[in-house]
Amino acid sequence: MKEVRSEIEINSYPESVWRILIDFAAYDQWNPFINKIIGPPTEGSKIDIYIETPSGKNRKYSPRITKVEEGRELRWFGKSSLPGFLNAEHIFTIEELQPERVRFIQSELFDGLLTRVFGKGVDTDIRQGFQDMNDALKKRAERSSH
Repeated sequence: MKEVRSEIEINSYPESVWRILIDFAAYDQWNPFINKIIGPPTEGSKIDIYIETPSGKNRKYSPRITKVEEGRELRWFGKSSLPGFLNAEHIFTIEELQPERVRFIQSELFDGLLTRVFGKGVDTDIRQGFQDMNDALKKRAERSSH
């Protein structure tokens, strides 16, 4: 098991951050890492995710949404077509720290044979992508709440 994680504090309400997070249709307007998600943000639905890493790698994933806890948590889980090679669970968490201040945590848990071949470069690229997205989310949420 391997985890890549990034977090940021945002001066906004949990509901505001949540609305931005589940508005998949608007990702292309603000998100530098996940530039498109096709499908509804509902538990059990299969979605198509298009990402571009900071190093310029473009990828498409088709995970299933496993948890939608309004205002608090969104998760999806995907696995490679070859069983046991690579599974990944992506988790977004919104924690209210005080009124109009939240901690946004983005993490991915990797499991399977291919996690061993992940080099530091892959980790760094993904973590930087998370950070870029978190920074953009902060900017968008703080702009919309003021």
